[in-house]
Amino acid sequence: MAEAGAAGSGRRWLQPDGTPVSCREKLKVLEENWAELDTVLREAFEDAVLMGVDPERLRQMLASLVASLPDGR
Repeated sequence: MAEAGAAGSGRRWLQPDGTPVSCREKLKVLEENWAELDTVLREAFEDAVLMGVDPERLRQMLASLVASLPDGR
């Protein structure tokens, strides 16, 4: 959902109507959450690959997980 917004991040967090989220506090939380997800996902991916999981299959599984997330509205 993030394309490109918070200062310096290269991401712009878009609302359902396509307008960017502009509240600084919201952007701060979104960027913190993104950083946490990035760290956890990379560590889990590395662990799985080290344990012999096929990287491409793992990418497919992760994409499926993201696709199954509820839209939260």
